[in-house]
Amino acid sequence: MRKIVKGNEPPVLSDWKRRNPNGQYQDLSHVERQTIRDSCLKEQYYLCAYCCQRIDGKNSHNEHIQAQQVAPNQMLNFHNIVASCNKPKQCGKAHRTEMIPLTPLMAECETELEFNLSGRVKGLTQRANESINLLNLGDDNKALVQTRKQLVKTLIFMHRESPEKLQLLDDDLLQILMEEISQSQDGQLSDFAPILQNILRQFLKQV
Repeated sequence: MRKIVKGNEPPVLSDWKRRNPNGQYQDLSHVERQTIRDSCLKEQYYLCAYCCQRIDGKNSHNEHIQAQQVAPNQMLNFHNIVASCNKPKQCGKAHRTEMIPLTPLMAECETELEFNLSGRVKGLTQRANESINLLNLGDDNKALVQTRKQLVKTLIFMHRESPEKLQLLDDDLLQILMEEISQSQDGQLSDFAPILQNILRQFLKQV
């Protein structure tokens, strides 16, 4: 995960809420829902809030961190909505109505999950492990683990390094690589860029 900094809610949603003081999320039209999604995508640099795969307006959905059924008073709160991928049995499609102990709205989501070059992830806290299981981000999701492994390696090669050489880089070069990966292109980050940053931070600790 990557920490999401929520901005102001879209004016379209604010206007709709003023006109519909008793309205619910299901009353929103496609226009309002798509505007919410577009705003979430921009502040997430077009990455899924949970798995960090690249998404766009067509292969994603508006995901309520606190599920609508559990927290109906939060269903129109923009700060409770993120953009999630549409992968079956993963991320928002796996969440359902359970409480997510560690969310992408928490800064700790970047430090309590530990990724490695094999594509695997482990939680460093109980709530991290619970979130991995709830969102199906771990070993049980073999397709995601394999995709993570391949795309992280591809991302490393794009920045002129090989996975085998990472452990040999000094802290200055690792820092430069992290900065390069964190740079967005046209407001978008590469697939799994935060995952590779997580891996590089581990190498920096070792150095």
